[in-house]
Amino acid sequence: MADQNISSHTHNGGESSVFFAARQAIRRHATGGNILIMATVVALIVANIPAINGYYFNFWNQEVRLQVGSFNLFSHDGHPMTLLAFINDALMAIFFFSIGLEIKREILVGELSSFKQAFLPIVAAIGGMVVPVLVFFWLSKDTDYLGGAAIPMATDIAFSLGVLAMLGKRVPISLKIFLTTLAVVDDIGGIIVIAVFYSGHIEAMLLVYAAALLGLLLLGSAMHIKSKIFYLLIGGVIWFLFLNSGIHPTIAGVLVALCVPATPVFAPKKYIRKIRKSISNFREMDDEELSRRSILSKEQMNWLKQIESASDKVISPLQELEDTLHPIVNFFIVPIFAFANAGIFLLNMDPASIFEGISLAVILGLVIGKFVGILSFSWLTVKLRLAPMPAHSDWHMMASVAMLGGIGFTVSLFIATLSFGGDISQIDLLNHAKLGIVVGSVIAGLTGFLWLHKTLPKTGAPDAEEKE
Repeated sequence: MADQNISSHTHNGGESSVFFAARQAIRRHATGGNILIMATVVALIVANIPAINGYYFNFWNQEVRLQVGSFNLFSHDGHPMTLLAFINDALMAIFFFSIGLEIKREILVGELSSFKQAFLPIVAAIGGMVVPVLVFFWLSKDTDYLGGAAIPMATDIAFSLGVLAMLGKRVPISLKIFLTTLAVVDDIGGIIVIAVFYSGHIEAMLLVYAAALLGLLLLGSAMHIKSKIFYLLIGGVIWFLFLNSGIHPTIAGVLVALCVPATPVFAPKKYIRKIRKSISNFREMDDEELSRRSILSKEQMNWLKQIESASDKVISPLQELEDTLHPIVNFFIVPIFAFANAGIFLLNMDPASIFEGISLAVILGLVIGKFVGILSFSWLTVKLRLAPMPAHSDWHMMASVAMLGGIGFTVSLFIATLSFGGDISQIDLLNHAKLGIVVGSVIAGLTGFLWLHKTLPKTGAPDAEEKE
Protein backbone atom coordinates (compact mmCIF):
# COMPACT_ATOMS: atom_id res chain seq x y z
CA MET A 1 0.00 0.00 0.00
CA ALA A 2 2.82 2.38 0.94
CA ASP A 3 4.66 1.52 -2.27
CA GLN A 4 1.54 2.20 -4.27
CA ASN A 5 1.01 5.57 -2.61
CA ILE A 6 4.57 6.70 -3.18
CA SER A 7 4.60 5.30 -6.69
CA SER A 8 1.55 7.27 -7.72
CA HIS A 9 3.06 10.30 -6.08
CA THR A 10 6.29 10.01 -8.05
CA HIS A 11 4.65 9.44 -11.40
CA ASN A 12 2.43 12.48 -11.17
CA GLY A 13 3.89 15.14 -13.48
CA GLY A 14 3.45 18.01 -11.01
CA GLU A 15 4.98 16.05 -8.15
CA SER A 16 8.02 14.79 -10.08
CA SER A 17 9.54 18.27 -9.85
CA VAL A 18 9.39 17.91 -6.07
CA PHE A 19 11.49 14.74 -6.30
CA PHE A 20 13.93 16.47 -8.67
CA ALA A 21 14.37 19.39 -6.23
CA ALA A 22 14.76 16.96 -3.33
CA ARG A 23 17.40 14.96 -5.23
CA GLN A 24 19.37 18.15 -6.04
CA ALA A 25 19.29 19.17 -2.37
CA ILE A 26 20.41 15.68 -1.32
CA ARG A 27 23.39 15.80 -3.69
CA ARG A 28 24.46 19.24 -2.42
CA HIS A 29 24.19 18.29 1.24
CA ALA A 30 25.98 14.98 0.74
CA THR A 31 28.95 16.64 -0.99
CA GLY A 32 29.13 19.30 1.71
CA GLY A 33 29.26 16.54 4.33
CA ASN A 34 32.62 15.30 3.01
CA ILE A 35 34.22 18.74 3.40
CA LEU A 36 32.66 19.09 6.85
CA ILE A 37 34.29 15.81 7.97
CA MET A 38 37.65 16.99 6.62
CA ALA A 39 37.40 20.37 8.41
CA THR A 40 36.57 18.62 11.69
CA VAL A 41 39.48 16.19 11.45
CA VAL A 42 41.93 19.00 10.58
CA ALA A 43 40.65 21.11 13.52
CA LEU A 44 41.16 18.23 15.96
CA ILE A 45 44.68 17.57 14.65
CA VAL A 46 45.79 21.24 14.68
CA ALA A 47 44.33 21.82 18.16
CA ASN A 48 46.48 19.00 19.57
CA ILE A 49 49.88 19.74 17.98
CA PRO A 50 51.77 21.64 20.73
CA ALA A 51 53.96 23.60 18.30
CA ILE A 52 51.01 25.26 16.49
CA ASN A 53 47.89 24.89 18.65
CA GLY A 54 48.60 28.22 20.42
CA TYR A 55 48.34 30.00 17.06
CA TYR A 56 45.09 28.10 16.33
CA PHE A 57 43.36 29.11 19.58
CA ASN A 58 44.65 32.72 19.55
CA PHE A 59 43.67 33.24 15.91
CA TRP A 60 39.94 33.14 16.72
CA ASN A 61 40.33 35.98 19.26
CA GLN A 62 41.37 38.52 16.59
CA GLU A 63 39.02 41.50 16.34
CA VAL A 64 36.87 41.94 13.22
CA ARG A 65 35.87 45.42 12.05
CA LEU A 66 33.91 46.89 9.16
CA GLN A 67 34.08 50.49 10.23
CA VAL A 68 32.97 53.89 8.89
CA GLY A 69 34.08 56.64 11.29
CA SER A 70 33.18 55.44 14.77
CA PHE A 71 30.49 53.02 13.55
CA ASN A 72 31.56 49.37 13.36
CA LEU A 73 29.03 47.05 11.72
CA PHE A 74 30.62 44.03 13.40
CA SER A 75 30.19 45.24 16.96
CA HIS A 76 28.15 43.92 19.85
CA ASP A 77 27.21 46.30 22.69
CA GLY A 78 29.82 48.73 21.40
CA HIS A 79 32.65 46.18 21.41
CA PRO A 80 34.23 44.73 18.23
CA MET A 81 33.38 41.09 17.53
CA THR A 82 36.14 38.49 17.71
CA LEU A 83 36.68 36.32 14.65
CA LEU A 84 35.01 33.41 16.48
CA ALA A 85 31.98 35.59 17.33
CA PHE A 86 31.87 36.79 13.71
CA ILE A 87 31.72 33.17 12.50
CA ASN A 88 29.11 32.12 15.08
CA ASP A 89 26.92 35.24 14.92
CA ALA A 90 27.38 36.59 11.37
CA LEU A 91 28.35 33.70 9.09
CA MET A 92 25.96 31.35 10.89
CA ALA A 93 23.19 33.91 10.35
CA ILE A 94 23.75 33.29 6.61
CA PHE A 95 23.60 29.54 7.32
CA PHE A 96 20.24 29.99 9.08
CA PHE A 97 19.08 32.33 6.29
CA SER A 98 19.75 29.44 3.89
CA ILE A 99 17.81 27.08 6.19
CA GLY A 100 14.93 29.59 6.27
CA LEU A 101 14.81 29.66 2.46
CA GLU A 102 14.82 25.85 2.38
CA ILE A 103 12.04 25.64 4.97
CA LYS A 104 9.87 28.12 3.03
CA ARG A 105 10.43 26.21 -0.23
CA GLU A 106 9.65 22.88 1.46
CA ILE A 107 6.40 24.33 2.85
CA LEU A 108 5.36 25.82 -0.52
CA VAL A 109 6.36 23.14 -3.02
CA GLY A 110 8.42 20.48 -1.24
CA GLU A 111 7.82 17.57 1.10
CA LEU A 112 6.22 19.82 3.74
CA SER A 113 3.64 21.12 1.23
CA SER A 114 1.61 17.93 1.63
CA PHE A 115 0.73 17.32 5.27
CA LYS A 116 -0.04 13.67 4.56
CA GLN A 117 3.32 13.16 2.84
CA ALA A 118 5.23 15.04 5.56
CA PHE A 119 3.40 13.63 8.58
CA LEU A 120 5.71 10.65 9.23
CA PRO A 121 9.02 12.61 9.17
CA ILE A 122 7.41 15.44 11.19
CA VAL A 123 6.33 13.02 13.94
CA ALA A 124 9.71 11.22 13.76
CA ALA A 125 11.52 14.56 14.11
CA ILE A 126 9.44 15.48 17.17
CA GLY A 127 10.35 12.14 18.76
CA GLY A 128 13.98 12.76 17.80
CA MET A 129 13.93 16.09 19.63
CA VAL A 130 11.89 15.22 22.73
CA VAL A 131 13.52 11.91 23.77
CA PRO A 132 17.20 13.10 23.59
CA VAL A 133 16.31 16.14 25.73
CA LEU A 134 14.62 13.83 28.28
CA VAL A 135 17.67 11.54 28.31
CA PHE A 136 19.96 14.54 28.88
CA PHE A 137 17.68 15.90 31.64
CA TRP A 138 17.67 12.49 33.37
CA LEU A 139 21.47 12.32 33.36
CA SER A 140 22.09 15.96 34.27
CA LYS A 141 19.58 16.80 36.99
CA ASP A 142 21.14 18.79 39.86
CA THR A 143 24.32 19.49 37.81
CA ASP A 144 25.87 22.68 36.46
CA TYR A 145 25.38 21.55 32.84
CA LEU A 146 21.59 21.14 32.86
CA GLY A 147 21.37 24.21 30.59
CA GLY A 148 22.83 22.19 27.70
CA ALA A 149 19.80 19.92 27.42
CA ALA A 150 19.07 21.07 23.85
CA ILE A 151 22.53 20.01 22.58
CA PRO A 152 21.58 16.43 21.50
CA MET A 153 18.29 17.38 19.83
CA ALA A 154 19.80 18.32 16.43
CA THR A 155 20.33 16.24 13.28
CA ASP A 156 23.09 17.37 10.90
CA ILE A 157 21.65 17.07 7.39
CA ALA A 158 25.03 17.34 5.61
CA PHE A 159 26.72 14.63 7.68
CA SER A 160 23.76 12.22 7.70
CA LEU A 161 23.13 12.50 3.96
CA GLY A 162 26.87 12.20 3.38
CA VAL A 163 26.72 8.77 5.04
CA LEU A 164 23.75 7.75 2.86
CA ALA A 165 25.63 8.96 -0.23
CA MET A 166 28.41 6.49 0.53
CA LEU A 167 25.90 3.68 -0.08
CA GLY A 168 24.91 5.05 -3.49
CA LYS A 169 21.87 3.69 -5.33
CA ARG A 170 21.30 0.96 -2.74
CA VAL A 171 19.42 3.51 -0.59
CA PRO A 172 15.79 4.12 -1.68
CA ILE A 173 15.29 7.75 -2.69
CA SER A 174 12.15 7.80 -0.50
CA LEU A 175 14.31 7.00 2.54
CA LYS A 176 16.70 9.84 1.67
CA ILE A 177 13.74 12.22 1.35
CA PHE A 178 12.42 10.97 4.72
CA LEU A 179 15.75 11.82 6.37
CA THR A 180 16.01 15.18 4.59
CA THR A 181 12.49 16.19 5.66
CA LEU A 182 13.16 14.99 9.21
CA ALA A 183 16.32 17.12 9.35
CA VAL A 184 14.47 20.20 8.04
CA VAL A 185 11.79 19.82 10.74
CA ASP A 186 14.61 19.28 13.23
CA ASP A 187 16.13 22.60 12.10
CA ILE A 188 12.79 24.33 12.75
CA GLY A 189 12.87 22.91 16.29
CA GLY A 190 16.45 24.12 16.76
CA ILE A 191 15.53 27.62 15.56
CA ILE A 192 12.64 27.79 18.05
CA VAL A 193 14.90 26.63 20.90
CA ILE A 194 17.57 29.22 20.03
CA ALA A 195 14.97 32.00 19.85
CA VAL A 196 13.26 31.09 23.13
CA PHE A 197 16.11 29.91 25.39
CA TYR A 198 19.25 31.66 24.13
CA SER A 199 18.27 35.30 24.26
CA GLY A 200 19.86 37.72 26.70
CA HIS A 201 18.77 41.09 28.03
CA ILE A 202 16.22 42.44 25.54
CA GLU A 203 16.53 45.95 24.08
CA ALA A 204 12.87 46.45 23.18
CA MET A 205 13.35 49.56 21.01
CA LEU A 206 15.82 47.82 18.71
CA LEU A 207 13.33 44.97 18.27
CA VAL A 208 10.62 47.49 17.36
CA TYR A 209 12.89 48.88 14.59
CA ALA A 210 13.65 45.33 13.43
CA ALA A 211 9.93 44.47 13.37
CA ALA A 212 9.22 47.60 11.30
CA LEU A 213 11.89 46.58 8.76
CA LEU A 214 10.50 43.04 8.61
CA GLY A 215 7.11 44.62 7.90
CA LEU A 216 8.75 46.60 5.08
CA LEU A 217 10.15 43.36 3.60
CA LEU A 218 6.70 41.72 3.77
CA LEU A 219 5.21 44.80 2.10
CA GLY A 220 7.88 44.57 -0.62
CA SER A 221 7.03 40.92 -1.17
CA ALA A 222 3.30 41.75 -1.37
CA MET A 223 4.08 44.53 -3.88
CA HIS A 224 6.06 42.02 -6.00
CA ILE A 225 9.47 43.65 -5.47
CA LYS A 226 11.82 40.99 -6.83
CA SER A 227 15.17 42.71 -6.24
CA LYS A 228 17.40 40.44 -4.17
CA ILE A 229 19.50 43.47 -3.11
CA PHE A 230 16.37 44.98 -1.49
CA TYR A 231 15.93 41.94 0.78
CA LEU A 232 19.65 41.43 1.49
CA LEU A 233 20.42 45.06 2.41
CA ILE A 234 17.41 45.47 4.70
CA GLY A 235 18.10 41.97 6.03
CA GLY A 236 21.63 43.09 6.98
CA VAL A 237 20.21 45.99 9.01
CA ILE A 238 17.75 43.63 10.73
CA TRP A 239 20.67 41.30 11.58
CA PHE A 240 22.57 44.20 13.22
CA LEU A 241 19.49 45.22 15.23
CA PHE A 242 18.98 41.61 16.43
CA LEU A 243 22.69 41.30 17.28
CA ASN A 244 22.44 44.25 19.66
CA SER A 245 18.88 43.64 20.91
CA GLY A 246 19.52 40.49 22.96
CA ILE A 247 17.80 38.10 20.51
CA HIS A 248 20.30 35.76 18.87
CA PRO A 249 21.14 37.23 15.43
CA THR A 250 20.81 33.91 13.59
CA ILE A 251 17.04 34.21 14.14
CA ALA A 252 17.14 37.35 11.96
CA GLY A 253 18.45 35.18 9.11
CA VAL A 254 15.45 32.87 9.33
CA LEU A 255 12.87 35.68 9.59
CA VAL A 256 14.34 37.59 6.62
CA ALA A 257 14.35 34.38 4.55
CA LEU A 258 10.63 33.90 5.19
CA CYS A 259 10.01 37.37 3.67
CA VAL A 260 11.79 36.59 0.38
CA PRO A 261 9.18 36.17 -2.41
CA ALA A 262 8.74 32.73 -3.95
CA THR A 263 7.02 33.91 -7.14
CA PRO A 264 9.04 34.74 -10.28
CA VAL A 265 8.91 38.02 -12.25
CA PHE A 266 7.67 36.14 -15.33
CA ALA A 267 5.02 33.46 -15.17
CA PRO A 268 6.25 30.28 -16.94
CA LYS A 269 3.76 30.86 -19.80
CA LYS A 270 5.15 34.36 -20.46
CA TYR A 271 8.69 32.97 -20.23
CA ILE A 272 7.99 30.27 -22.86
CA ARG A 273 6.44 32.88 -25.17
CA LYS A 274 9.53 35.10 -24.91
CA ILE A 275 11.90 32.20 -25.57
CA ARG A 276 9.83 30.96 -28.52
CA LYS A 277 9.81 34.44 -30.03
CA SER A 278 13.59 34.88 -29.62
CA ILE A 279 14.42 31.36 -30.88
CA SER A 280 12.20 31.83 -33.93
CA ASN A 281 14.64 34.50 -35.13
CA PHE A 282 17.20 31.75 -35.73
CA ARG A 283 16.04 30.25 -39.04
CA GLU A 284 17.11 26.83 -40.33
CA MET A 285 18.63 28.45 -43.44
CA ASP A 286 21.09 30.28 -41.13
CA ASP A 287 22.48 27.02 -39.68
CA GLU A 288 25.16 26.67 -42.36
CA GLU A 289 26.33 30.24 -41.87
CA LEU A 290 26.50 29.77 -38.07
CA SER A 291 28.57 26.61 -38.49
CA ARG A 292 31.15 28.51 -40.57
CA ARG A 293 31.82 31.21 -37.96
CA SER A 294 31.95 31.33 -34.16
CA ILE A 295 31.19 35.06 -33.69
CA LEU A 296 27.53 36.05 -33.49
CA SER A 297 26.06 39.11 -35.11
CA LYS A 298 24.78 41.96 -32.94
CA GLU A 299 21.19 40.95 -33.63
CA GLN A 300 21.86 37.33 -32.67
CA MET A 301 23.56 38.49 -29.47
CA ASN A 302 20.46 40.52 -28.54
CA TRP A 303 18.14 37.56 -29.19
CA LEU A 304 20.24 35.32 -26.91
CA LYS A 305 20.38 38.02 -24.23
CA GLN A 306 16.58 38.22 -24.30
CA ILE A 307 16.47 34.46 -23.62
CA GLU A 308 19.04 34.83 -20.81
CA SER A 309 17.12 37.73 -19.23
CA ALA A 310 13.83 35.81 -19.43
CA SER A 311 15.49 32.75 -17.84
CA ASP A 312 16.70 34.86 -14.91
CA LYS A 313 13.24 36.28 -14.36
CA VAL A 314 11.38 32.96 -14.40
CA ILE A 315 13.33 31.79 -11.32
CA SER A 316 11.92 33.23 -8.08
CA PRO A 317 14.20 35.26 -5.75
CA LEU A 318 13.77 32.56 -3.10
CA GLN A 319 14.94 29.74 -5.37
CA GLU A 320 17.76 31.78 -6.89
CA LEU A 321 19.10 32.86 -3.48
CA GLU A 322 18.85 29.31 -2.15
CA ASP A 323 20.70 27.94 -5.17
CA THR A 324 23.38 30.66 -4.95
CA LEU A 325 23.91 30.23 -1.21
CA HIS A 326 24.14 26.41 -1.15
CA PRO A 327 27.76 26.21 -2.36
CA ILE A 328 28.78 29.16 -0.14
CA VAL A 329 27.16 27.58 2.91
CA ASN A 330 28.21 23.97 2.24
CA PHE A 331 31.74 24.60 1.01
CA PHE A 332 32.74 27.66 3.07
CA ILE A 333 30.54 28.71 6.01
CA VAL A 334 29.82 25.31 7.60
CA PRO A 335 33.41 23.99 7.17
CA ILE A 336 34.81 27.26 8.61
CA PHE A 337 32.37 26.96 11.53
CA ALA A 338 33.45 23.35 12.12
CA PHE A 339 37.16 24.24 11.85
CA ALA A 340 36.74 27.08 14.37
CA ASN A 341 34.53 25.22 16.86
CA ALA A 342 35.55 21.55 16.66
CA GLY A 343 39.15 22.12 17.79
CA ILE A 344 39.27 20.50 21.24
CA PHE A 345 42.51 20.23 23.22
CA LEU A 346 42.48 16.56 24.22
CA LEU A 347 45.97 16.12 25.70
CA ASN A 348 45.02 17.35 29.18
CA MET A 349 41.75 15.42 29.30
CA ASP A 350 41.30 12.24 31.27
CA PRO A 351 40.11 9.61 28.71
CA ALA A 352 37.62 8.34 31.28
CA SER A 353 35.89 11.76 31.25
CA ILE A 354 34.41 10.88 27.86
CA PHE A 355 32.11 8.46 29.64
CA GLU A 356 30.98 10.68 32.49
CA GLY A 357 29.39 14.05 33.09
CA ILE A 358 28.21 16.18 30.18
CA SER A 359 30.13 14.12 27.58
CA LEU A 360 28.19 10.98 28.53
CA ALA A 361 24.87 12.87 28.62
CA VAL A 362 25.46 14.22 25.10
CA ILE A 363 26.64 10.84 23.72
CA LEU A 364 23.64 8.96 25.13
CA GLY A 365 21.28 11.73 24.03
CA LEU A 366 22.55 11.53 20.45
CA VAL A 367 23.03 7.76 20.15
CA ILE A 368 20.24 6.35 22.34
CA GLY A 369 17.83 9.29 22.61
CA LYS A 370 17.74 10.09 18.90
CA PHE A 371 17.47 6.43 17.89
CA VAL A 372 14.66 5.61 20.32
CA GLY A 373 12.79 8.87 19.67
CA ILE A 374 12.81 8.70 15.86
CA LEU A 375 12.15 4.95 15.60
CA SER A 376 9.46 4.69 18.29
CA PHE A 377 7.48 7.70 17.06
CA SER A 378 7.75 6.42 13.45
CA TRP A 379 6.64 2.91 14.49
CA LEU A 380 3.59 4.24 16.38
CA THR A 381 2.61 6.49 13.46
CA VAL A 382 2.78 3.65 10.92
CA LYS A 383 1.10 1.07 13.22
CA LEU A 384 -1.76 3.50 13.92
CA ARG A 385 -2.05 3.91 10.10
CA LEU A 386 -1.61 7.66 10.34
CA ALA A 387 1.05 7.58 7.60
CA PRO A 388 2.64 4.97 5.30
CA MET A 389 6.22 3.73 5.47
CA PRO A 390 8.65 5.23 2.91
CA ALA A 391 8.51 3.16 -0.28
CA HIS A 392 10.86 0.16 -0.68
CA SER A 393 11.94 0.35 2.98
CA ASP A 394 11.59 -1.92 6.01
CA TRP A 395 12.06 -1.50 9.76
CA HIS A 396 15.76 -2.37 9.59
CA MET A 397 16.28 0.52 7.18
CA MET A 398 14.14 2.83 9.32
CA ALA A 399 16.15 1.84 12.41
CA SER A 400 19.39 2.58 10.56
CA VAL A 401 18.15 6.01 9.49
CA ALA A 402 16.98 6.66 13.07
CA MET A 403 20.55 5.93 14.17
CA LEU A 404 21.90 8.36 11.54
CA GLY A 405 19.62 10.99 13.08
CA GLY A 406 22.06 10.95 16.02
CA ILE A 407 24.68 12.74 13.91
CA GLY A 408 24.07 16.10 15.56
CA PHE A 409 27.29 17.91 14.76
CA THR A 410 26.79 21.45 13.28
CA VAL A 411 23.68 22.65 15.15
CA SER A 412 24.68 20.66 18.27
CA LEU A 413 28.08 22.44 18.32
CA PHE A 414 26.27 25.73 17.78
CA ILE A 415 23.89 25.15 20.71
CA ALA A 416 26.80 23.98 22.92
CA THR A 417 28.63 27.24 22.13
CA LEU A 418 25.50 29.23 23.02
CA SER A 419 25.08 27.23 26.25
CA PHE A 420 28.62 27.39 27.61
CA GLY A 421 30.68 29.69 25.36
CA GLY A 422 29.85 32.98 27.06
CA ASP A 423 31.76 32.41 30.33
CA ILE A 424 35.45 31.50 30.63
CA SER A 425 34.65 29.48 33.76
CA GLN A 426 32.58 27.09 31.61
CA ILE A 427 35.27 26.36 29.03
CA ASP A 428 35.82 22.86 30.46
CA LEU A 429 32.09 22.11 30.14
CA LEU A 430 32.13 23.42 26.57
CA ASN A 431 35.10 21.25 25.58
CA HIS A 432 33.56 18.12 27.13
CA ALA A 433 30.22 18.92 25.42
CA LYS A 434 32.05 19.26 22.08
CA LEU A 435 33.86 15.97 22.72
CA GLY A 436 30.54 14.28 23.44
CA ILE A 437 29.09 15.70 20.19
CA VAL A 438 32.02 14.43 18.10
CA VAL A 439 32.09 10.97 19.75
CA GLY A 440 28.29 10.60 19.71
CA SER A 441 28.05 11.68 16.07
CA VAL A 442 30.82 9.26 15.03
CA ILE A 443 29.18 6.35 16.90
CA ALA A 444 25.76 7.15 15.39
CA GLY A 445 27.23 7.58 11.89
CA LEU A 446 29.31 4.38 11.91
CA THR A 447 26.52 2.27 13.45
CA GLY A 448 23.93 3.62 11.02
CA PHE A 449 26.25 3.07 8.04
CA LEU A 450 27.15 -0.53 8.99
CA TRP A 451 23.52 -1.39 9.75
CA LEU A 452 22.38 -0.03 6.40
CA HIS A 453 25.27 -1.72 4.58
CA LYS A 454 24.17 -5.05 6.02
CA THR A 455 20.42 -4.68 5.45
CA LEU A 456 20.14 -2.79 2.13
CA PRO A 457 19.70 -4.78 -1.09
CA LYS A 458 23.01 -5.47 -2.84
CA THR A 459 21.64 -4.04 -6.10
CA GLY A 460 20.12 -0.58 -6.60
CA ALA A 461 16.84 0.31 -4.88
CA PRO A 462 13.82 0.23 -7.27
CA ASP A 463 12.95 3.92 -6.87
CA ALA A 464 16.63 4.92 -7.15
CA GLU A 465 16.66 3.25 -10.57
CA GLU A 466 13.40 4.91 -11.58
CA LYS A 467 14.61 8.38 -10.71
CA GLU A 468 18.09 8.20 -12.26
